Amino acid sequence: MAPTRQKIALAAAALCLAGCMVGPTYHEPKPAVPAGFGEVGRETGPADAAADPALLARWWTVFRDPTLDSLVARALSSNRDLKTAVSRVREARAEVAVARGALLPELDATAGFDRALGSKNVQLPLGSLIGGSAPASGSKATGVTRTAQADEASGGSPAGPASGPSTSSPPGGPTSPFGEGGLPGITSNLYQAGFDAVWEVDVFGGTRRAIEAADAQAAAAKEGERGVRVTLIAEVASTYFQLRESQAREAIARRNLEAQRQTWKIADDTFRAGLGDEVQVAQQAAQLRVTEATLPPLMAMERSAQHALAFLIGDQPTALAAELSPPRALPELPPDVPVGLPSELLRRRPDIRQAERNLAATNAEVGVATAQMFPQFSMTGSLGLDSTQLKHLPEWGSRYYSISPGIRWPILDWSRLHAAIRVEDEEQAQAMLAYEAAVAQALRDVEDALVQYESEHGRRSALSRAVMEAMRAREVSSQIYTQGLADQLATLGAERDLLQAEDTLAQSEASLRLDLVGLYKALGGGWELPR
Repeated sequence: MAPTRQKIALAAAALCLAGCMVGPTYHEPKPAVPAGFGEVGRETGPADAAADPALLARWWTVFRDPTLDSLVARALSSNRDLKTAVSRVREARAEVAVARGALLPELDATAGFDRALGSKNVQLPLGSLIGGSAPASGSKATGVTRTAQADEASGGSPAGPASGPSTSSPPGGPTSPFGEGGLPGITSNLYQAGFDAVWEVDVFGGTRRAIEAADAQAAAAKEGERGVRVTLIAEVASTYFQLRESQAREAIARRNLEAQRQTWKIADDTFRAGLGDEVQVAQQAAQLRVTEATLPPLMAMERSAQHALAFLIGDQPTALAAELSPPRALPELPPDVPVGLPSELLRRRPDIRQAERNLAATNAEVGVATAQMFPQFSMTGSLGLDSTQLKHLPEWGSRYYSISPGIRWPILDWSRLHAAIRVEDEEQAQAMLAYEAAVAQALRDVEDALVQYESEHGRRSALSRAVMEAMRAREVSSQIYTQGLADQLATLGAERDLLQAEDTLAQSEASLRLDLVGLYKALGGGWELPR
């Protein structure tokens, strides 16, 4: 009969566990987003074109630059910040395992040995112990002492609590008549081995809500890791383009420097032949030195970019000098960039996904706090062996057990528990605001990136035409000056204009690629959508 009753009780407990969970049920928010991006232009494809998930996942490959591809791969493998983010994910998943463990009983194996000597100066109230009258004042408990000594001499257990399961805790204390050492004048041994178990039954779902919160926090940590990945790839690409920009500008400066050196030589030779003006020669030399002065900052920018890229891939600052020092042109731009629809941002942007998981976690925490208002049911028990002699410990007669069901229900601290629920409610409201802010920020990031990319395209086109006109003006002015039909000031002005136009165009080319990197980052590109 007893096993049947136990099965019924376990089945009832399982039913309670399956069906009762306090706190609000979570529903994923559905924020309102526009049907399309308002700043989509000619260079970013049709406004209603869907984004290619595979392209967004590996967007840096559209530049077709093997060096960039290699740098991104090494950064994803060795970057310290990304490794830290991955470690946070593992930590959060371990926290989930800790939370799940609260659903299971705790079982501890125990073993111990106790040797005790009771004080001879303890007087025992024999009447209360054996149900008779109390001894006269000043009498000694010699009968009990002799009996205990006789039991010990014969190999038995001494009388009193030292032979029961309660000896797993010290026998003395303010509630024991025997004192801290046990029976007066008796030296006793106790060997013990067994198991202690505690199980808090999750009747109202507080533990399951805690598991739900831990699951959501682990998912938020994973989205945080994806966010670090997106930022890292964008930073590698941006730094790489800045490196190539400084090399391109340095090459432009050196070409213009060589042209100005030739012009200065012509002016100097003409002056030495007695046909020129010394002022014009000095002006040409000054312009030459100004152009030379632009080289050191550009070279410093290049080295700093090399150091930054080495840091991003987790290497020493100068580790990439040999690989990246040979100049290379900026990679070509893709023909168009399908940005997709605003609704896709809710699935792609890691910061939005992380904010949504944080919201789910705070929702579950409300349930955890609410469960504290209800009774807490627990079951404790122990099973083991007790013996005063080690050789008798394995015997069946040495067994003991105890089962103690319990219930705890807070009554006088309800005001504190209600306040704790209000705290969680406010944290949930803040998480909702954070989620809404993440959605709004994502929409703004994309619109801003679209504006910058489109406007830089127009600026680059105008600068390209300006460079062509400046080159033509310099050629014409150089021919006229060589023929002696104009002074050198026109040539100097044409060279300065060409240098400035070419340098500005190189900056615009790099800015265009940096803006495209920002657009891909705003779209949440750089990781695979789960299937």
